[in-house]
Amino acid sequence: MSAPPGPAARPEPPGRGPLRAARDRLVAQVLAGELAPADFPARYAAAADGHLAALLERATGGRTRGYALVAVGSYGRGELCPGSDLDLLLLHRGRPGHGRVAAALWYAIWDEGIRLDHSVRTRAEALALARSDLRAAIGLLDGRVVAGDADVARRLLAAVVPTWRRRARHFAAQLAEAAAQRQAAFGELAFLLEPDLKQATGGLRDLAALRALAAAFPELAPLAGDERIARAQRRLLAARVALQCRSGSPNDRLLLQEQDEVARLCAYPDADALMLAIAEAGRTVMTTCAQAWRRARSAARPRGAGEPAARALAPGLVLVDEEVSIAEGTPADDPSLLVRLARCAAEQGALVARRSLERLASECSPPAEPWPDALREDFVGLLSTGDRLVPVVEALDQWGLFERLVPEWAAVRNRPQRNAYHRFTVDRHLLEAVARATERTGSVRRPDLLLVGALVHDIGKGFAGDHTEAGTVVARRVAERMGFAEGEVATIERLVAYHLLLPELATRRDLDDPATARLAARLVEDEETLELLAALTEADGRATSTAAWGPWKADLVATLVERVRALLRGEERGEPVAPPLSAEQASMVAAGRLALAAHGHRVTVVAPDRTGLLAAVTGVLALHGCNVRRASAMAAPTGMAVEVFDVEPTFGRPPRWQAVEADLAAALDGSLGLEERLSARDRTYARARRPASAAGPRLQVLTDNACSERASIVEVRAPDRLGLLHRIARVLAEAGVDVASALVDTLGHEVVDTFYVRDARGGKLDDTRLAEVRALLEAAICAAG
Repeated sequence: MSAPPGPAARPEPPGRGPLRAARDRLVAQVLAGELAPADFPARYAAAADGHLAALLERATGGRTRGYALVAVGSYGRGELCPGSDLDLLLLHRGRPGHGRVAAALWYAIWDEGIRLDHSVRTRAEALALARSDLRAAIGLLDGRVVAGDADVARRLLAAVVPTWRRRARHFAAQLAEAAAQRQAAFGELAFLLEPDLKQATGGLRDLAALRALAAAFPELAPLAGDERIARAQRRLLAARVALQCRSGSPNDRLLLQEQDEVARLCAYPDADALMLAIAEAGRTVMTTCAQAWRRARSAARPRGAGEPAARALAPGLVLVDEEVSIAEGTPADDPSLLVRLARCAAEQGALVARRSLERLASECSPPAEPWPDALREDFVGLLSTGDRLVPVVEALDQWGLFERLVPEWAAVRNRPQRNAYHRFTVDRHLLEAVARATERTGSVRRPDLLLVGALVHDIGKGFAGDHTEAGTVVARRVAERMGFAEGEVATIERLVAYHLLLPELATRRDLDDPATARLAARLVEDEETLELLAALTEADGRATSTAAWGPWKADLVATLVERVRALLRGEERGEPVAPPLSAEQASMVAAGRLALAAHGHRVTVVAPDRTGLLAAVTGVLALHGCNVRRASAMAAPTGMAVEVFDVEPTFGRPPRWQAVEADLAAALDGSLGLEERLSARDRTYARARRPASAAGPRLQVLTDNACSERASIVEVRAPDRLGLLHRIARVLAEAGVDVASALVDTLGHEVVDTFYVRDARGGKLDDTRLAEVRALLEAAICAAG
């Protein structure tokens, strides 16, 4: 006898598992280093092709005649990443069972957890949609038959390109609008700390747009088919594959914490090399697309409009159809022609013709040294074009032409700055600084020195050692090559040497201490350099990030500049007199109890003077989401202390100040549990905190007894975290050190807290005592993590 039948096994739905398993095997091979990320898309697409062919056979019961499964979009191109959708079109000849076939296909794919973008249409329906819908039309441009009856799809795919070309003017406008929206939303891939590889300008979406433009306008085919574009696409696609393999999600944003592993998977030496390659790819795509858009606009002109007329701009240069070109018969070996070409293009807001760039790249030599005056004047004229400078230099840089003028540029080209304080690569930051400096040329006597100083102020970041020290050497070399006189060279050199002087002194030193302005005046030397440094400081800050320049820092720098200017004019300031109490402060002191008053960003706390008051106030402010930027303290003769804080709310809105005052009272009487609450809040936010820098900041505690005549200076550099100022103030209080004032500067991933401290007698700390304080701070901050 045969054994009785057991319970019926649940039949596996068609297609459950195989495609997902194939994708997961490929992902595992990439993570193990057995498969290059660049090879993943084709392998995954091939696995999908085979699986979908089997699915269609099952769904139709082997009767595939009249059905065609068409891959469109990225799947049609064979560029599937781990998180990609399967973009599929089921074409049919009006057969009544197509709904059942489609359901069988789509549910089988969904059951595997594969993302799917699907449609079901007849040839006529698909073609009608391609005439009116941009997304459908672009998808079909990459269409290919995966399985089924190829005859069903052949006529459709043959008609797609002619249909696209007939609608080119309409669709090109939509493509341009979509590209502008992406740029506004995602920025420019080449210059971002954490770029979106797909959506950012210069990313994979732009490559799709470039292919679509080339399909509409055949004269653009050489741009789309350029080997540099192919290389850029391979780099971006490989990085996207590695990112999605690493993260296990369809995310396209290359976050800082993923960059080291993505670099390893893509066989780059380190993350800096990866981001340099990404930047180079993004710039290639961006500049090529700019050329393509310009030519597409020209090709889309209404018939009968005639050829655009050429207009002479300068000797040997003409403007034709939004492009500046070298005139026919003009030799391209003169370096002055290169600079005039770039200047004219920037002044006109035009592009540089690709053919002219090719000629200059093959024929033009670097200028003789030192430059003649006319060449230097044209170069400064180029720098003075503001934001129009950026795309022109980008175009030159794609052909290695800008570094023929400034050879040192090669050292910073595409160089990443991998922390959140900087939003641009070094080279783009320098160009942005020049563009912002043009807005200040009216406030300085030597605009040319300001613009050249802005161009080279951070160029030392491309060389070994401290970037300021290296930069001064490079700046002198550049300025001498450009033919500036010795005095002018020395000024540019000082601009680079001291480009951080004003913001660092303004934010990390007490402006009411005469020693601060005296130090700046001694280094700056003269008013002309001071005004140039003030303009460069603003341009540098605005070109760095929104965190690097704002009203708070601008006011501090302006105050310092005015005091330094007074010293340089011989208007010596005496020892500062403690500012008198305001009427409100005097009333609060007279009340003889804890009181808090807040007006805008300024908060005043009056309380009985006691050890640890500053630590308590800063801890409570941190608990309520307030970042302290500056703090000062003074004692009233009645035994009360007056502490004034400049604060910035972490989340943009000020706290309820009554609640802050209540918590401060509880902190001072010991009933709040301040340390426990700060630690709990810090743990909560630490879980959501992402890295802001490729390399975490090191803890440094620096001391100085020379830069102030009235107090010792303690400077703490440490990773930014909740309650840091409170912890430092508590350590100082426990050590018996009185804090006269505190200043806080945040540099994205780290803070620099500066304290002016005195001993119990109101004098400076001696060197031994300062060393003890430094050791206590280092131990306490390290223990806090």
